[in-house]
Amino acid sequence: MNKGGRKRLGDKKRMHAITLRFNGTELEKVKTILQSYNLDFKKRGTVGPFLRKLILDRETIMDKRIPDGVSTLSYQINKIGTNINQLVKVANYKDMRSPNADLGQELDRANELMLELIETINTENQE
Repeated sequence: MNKGGRKRLGDKKRMHAITLRFNGTELEKVKTILQSYNLDFKKRGTVGPFLRKLILDRETIMDKRIPDGVSTLSYQINKIGTNINQLVKVANYKDMRSPNADLGQELDRANELMLELIETINTENQE
């Protein structure tokens, strides 16, 4: 027996929310874009659906994406850099550097290793 009323949305129900914050310049740009589509920014239920459609209907260009392996490697390199920075801070704080340590040589070697990593990444991407 159909009672009428609104149909159930089922899987189409939107349960996940994303909040966007704009500065003044960005907000004015959004308002200008909405006006170009003859949409009223102040009218409730206008901005969200417009932005959703704008984002979801846009085709993504797969060629410009960074390969998964490279992004993982980049993440790991960043973590290594963070660890090095933390070690240097501790060494400087506790004045643990030995008088024989040549920091310049150590940095040069670290730079050489980073260049080798970058060259390896580039050759793997070209293959």
